[in-house]
Amino acid sequence: MPPTDQRSGPGLPGAPGGPAAASSRRAALAVLALCTLINVVSRGVGESFAVFLLPVAETFAADRGALTGIYGLYMLAVGLMSPIAGTAFDRLGPRLTYGIGLSVFGLAYLLAGSATALWQIYLLVGLGGAVGASLIGMLPASGLASRWFQAGLPVAMGVLSASLGIGILLFAPLVHALIEAFGWRAAYRALGALLLGVLVVTAVLPWRRIAAGAPDVVSARRDAARGTQAWSLRRALRTPVFWALAGVMFFTSLSTYAVAPQLVAYLVDAGVPPLRAASIYGLVGLTSIVGMIAAGALAQRFGERRVAMLSYGSTIVGVGALALVQHGSPLFFAGAFVLLFGTMQGSRGPLVAVLSARHFAGGAQTGIFGGILFGMGTGGALGAWGSGALFDLTGGYGSSFALSAAGAVCGLLLFLRVPGLGGTRREAANADR
Repeated sequence: MPPTDQRSGPGLPGAPGGPAAASSRRAALAVLALCTLINVVSRGVGESFAVFLLPVAETFAADRGALTGIYGLYMLAVGLMSPIAGTAFDRLGPRLTYGIGLSVFGLAYLLAGSATALWQIYLLVGLGGAVGASLIGMLPASGLASRWFQAGLPVAMGVLSASLGIGILLFAPLVHALIEAFGWRAAYRALGALLLGVLVVTAVLPWRRIAAGAPDVVSARRDAARGTQAWSLRRALRTPVFWALAGVMFFTSLSTYAVAPQLVAYLVDAGVPPLRAASIYGLVGLTSIVGMIAAGALAQRFGERRVAMLSYGSTIVGVGALALVQHGSPLFFAGAFVLLFGTMQGSRGPLVAVLSARHFAGGAQTGIFGGILFGMGTGGALGAWGSGALFDLTGGYGSSFALSAAGAVCGLLLFLRVPGLGGTRREAANADR
């Protein structure tokens, strides 16, 4: 394929070029669609725990801290698995990575439907679910996108992140309906069967072509890395930017998961009907699509730092609106929460993915991004477990909301204070020295 300039790569569908360029753009969009669909399933299944919380608590007579501990383990295991999943993708390729992930995820949820003790839910949903979700989630998707998109990589990352929001939107009311009709055990079995069905479909895909990437994009990245020391996870660990990005993911995840696992339960306690509460949880996923896509597009024009300021500010105000739901006008304040918190939920993910790809381009890129996402897992684990423990300690949700707002403030401070997170080429060059 003849070389193309940065603005005519497959990242910009409809850009000028010959038949070969058009074919490459179509292939890039097909890969993006595939990764998007798998992300929808991965996030939708993984984040369905908030809908299972109350019925599982009733079955096992467990307190709130014990239940949110399951999600805390899930997030911690996701964090621990992230570097492993990234390295597995770099070394084993997408076929094996997706295949193993879907197998583990599906079997874990099938068996969860037969659990007779809470520790089995911890093992299957908290640990097995995390292993599966890590191997089929954002890490392999971002690794493939970076092989197919160049100028349009921020937008592609935004689309992939938005698919996570679509997963919540679709699966929250679906899982609630399954639980209402057949019970939580049958709902877990249905999700497991769905994951194994996706495994069968993906087994016949042309993974060699998918993994190869667009020749012009792969060549451009190879040329950009030529003459510089190759990035590795060990080398990345010695840079301030790596730890800043991991810190951003830690505090962002802390802020999000201090709220998310108990959101449905909080709304029900505040007088919102259960189905409507599950639908509001799904709407948070719907509005997050706007923020995730917009974050990538706005970052190309205004830089990551300005987008982060808007994002974190909206999150903090949204948490305040959620705290007011129980004090009157629940639908009004819930709507404000959905628009402010929901729109910005996950919008930091595309920013971090692009900054990671920009700073640490090369063969170990996915593994390095996995190391950064370790911060997401540990922050989410602390937020999920901490919110449940604070509820048991105080008998209310106010402390959890304060924890969420504090996490957002700390994430914003990292964007404001650490060189290299502004997104400019000069900052990137200086930060990597």
